[in-house]
Amino acid sequence: MKNVVVLTGAGISAESGLGTFRDSGGLWNKYSIEDVATPYAFENNPALVLEFYNIRRRQLLNAQPNDAHFELNKIKKKFNLFVITQNIDDLHERSGTENTLHLHGKLIESRSTIDNRIYPINGSELNIGDYCNRGGQLRPNVVWFGEDVPNMSLAIKQVSKAFIFVIIGTSLNVYPAASLVNYAKKAKRIILIDKNPPLLSDIEVIREKASIAVPLLVSDLLKMSF
Repeated sequence: MKNVVVLTGAGISAESGLGTFRDSGGLWNKYSIEDVATPYAFENNPALVLEFYNIRRRQLLNAQPNDAHFELNKIKKKFNLFVITQNIDDLHERSGTENTLHLHGKLIESRSTIDNRIYPINGSELNIGDYCNRGGQLRPNVVWFGEDVPNMSLAIKQVSKAFIFVIIGTSLNVYPAASLVNYAKKAKRIILIDKNPPLLSDIEVIREKASIAVPLLVSDLLKMSF
């Protein structure tokens, strides 16, 4: 089967009640990036950083996948589906998507500050005094601003093999993830779903929220002949 690769951003999870970085009045409005989402922030005030992600984790535990998450899985009737997400939630996995690559880490995981070993988080809390097996403080397993994106090379490999490349709910302003579209050179179609899409050439654009646009797109893809 041919490959459909989907890149998702905050827009797909927003309809599940998870706020985006650009939401007015949302959680991000109460915190600055410099205070909660950088290595320096964790070094300077780890308790504040951990509480910020505890709040986000509580929100995630109360959220459910929406129609867009579930509808994407119908693509598997005709294509190999591979999802690359910029989101740190697990809504794709909970909707039944087996092949999901997280570019920016996972909110439900922690990571050792000594050896980068990953540990699951049971419940919503990760606090000062939660240590890895070697006695190092655990941090959220997320990629902060200024850190490398370790899964980027694997994402590029998948996009370069895409027959169809779909982009959902992202402004394509966050790099290096935004550069992935440049690697879809073999794709027969590149489709962007977003309510406020950026101006891009040679890309099909659907100006609609994901829960409405994804079912329509999936129906279209399943009718394709090649």
